[in-house]
Amino acid sequence: MHQSVGILLDRETFRRIPSRRTGNERLALYNKAAKELDLKLFYMSLEQVGTNSALGYTYNKAKYRLERQSIPKVTHNRQIALSPSLKAKLKLLSKSSLIFNRQNRYDKFKIYKLIYQNPELREYLPVSMRYSQARLKDAMNTYSSLFIKPTNNSVGDGIIKLKKQQSGNWLFYWKKGSPKSLSSQQVVNRVNKYVGRQHYMIQEAIPLATYHGRPYDLRVSVQRGATGSWQVTGMIGRVAAKGRHVTNVAKGGKPKKVETLFRTSEFEPEAMKTAIRAVALKIMNDLSGKLLHVADVGLDLGIDTQGHIKLIEMNGRDQRYTFKKAKMHATFYRTYETPLQYAKYLLTQKSTTIMTRKR
Repeated sequence: MHQSVGILLDRETFRRIPSRRTGNERLALYNKAAKELDLKLFYMSLEQVGTNSALGYTYNKAKYRLERQSIPKVTHNRQIALSPSLKAKLKLLSKSSLIFNRQNRYDKFKIYKLIYQNPELREYLPVSMRYSQARLKDAMNTYSSLFIKPTNNSVGDGIIKLKKQQSGNWLFYWKKGSPKSLSSQQVVNRVNKYVGRQHYMIQEAIPLATYHGRPYDLRVSVQRGATGSWQVTGMIGRVAAKGRHVTNVAKGGKPKKVETLFRTSEFEPEAMKTAIRAVALKIMNDLSGKLLHVADVGLDLGIDTQGHIKLIEMNGRDQRYTFKKAKMHATFYRTYETPLQYAKYLLTQKSTTIMTRKR
C-alpha cells in the first residue's frame, strides 16, 4: 500500500492544478518522484484544511482528482502563511501531520543572529545590523559599500546599494538604471524615506567576484534527503544584469554553471565546489538545531575577489527554477525528489516509533 505524503501549496497554485498551469511549482516532477518512491501525494492548500481531513488533489493515471481525504502523517510545506488565519490553519494542520518547512519565511536578520551565535561560522557572515538612521551613519563612516535590504522580502525587492566615491559622495543604486550621486546627508534622507516603517537591515557589501565585469553569486540548494541528513542537491551561479545591483533571476540575473564562473575568476572549480558544499552543510547543520523542522532551503552565497565564501541570505522556500533556466534538468528534478525522500524517511521513523511503543 502506498504511503501518503501531503504537499501544501499556496491558494493560487492549488487553484491551477486542474489546468496544470502551476507556475514555478512543477508538480509533474513531484509526481514522477512519488512514483519512483512508491508514495501517494495529496496536494492541499490551507484554505481547504479541516480538523482531520482536507479537500485536495490526488494524481493517478495521468489525471488529477479533487477529493476529501484524511490528513497525511507527513507534509512538505510550500505555502507561505503570513496572515493570522493561515497561521491558525497551519497550527491546526500540525496537530495531524508532521510538517517540514512549516515556517518558510524567515527574518533575514534573525537568521544572521542565529548563525553568529556560533563562533566557527562568523567568518562566513558579512557584517550586518538592524537598520536605524544612527547605525546607517556609523556604517557609512566605516564601510565603502553597503546594502540596505528588507528583512522579509524576496527576489531582490526593495534592496538599496550604496558605494562611496572618491569625492566623498555616494552612488545610490535603486531598482534598475544608473545610480545617482548623492551627498552623505542626501543618502540618509533618501534611505530613511524608502525604509519608512518597514523592517530593514544594513549589510556590508561583499566585493563579489565578477564574470565579464558583472558580479555574480550562487544559489545553493541544501536539503534533507533519504537518510535525514543534509545534502547539497545543486548549486548554480547568477550573474547580475547590466544596470542591476542584485543578481536575482527575477530581476534579470542570468544563470551560469558554477564551473564556468569559477574558471573565469581563476578559482579551481572542483576545490571551490567542495569548499562551498562544506560551508553550506556547516551552516545548515547549525541552523537545524535552532529552527524547528527546517529541511529544504536555498542559500545565497557570495565569493569575494579573494575566494572567501560569505552567506548573503537563506531562503526558506527555494523556487528552484534557476536550475531549469540553466538547463540543469537532472539537478532540477533532484530538488523535487529529495524532499520526498526525506518525507519517506520521516514516515519510516514514525512507523518505527509506533512499533517500538507497541512492544
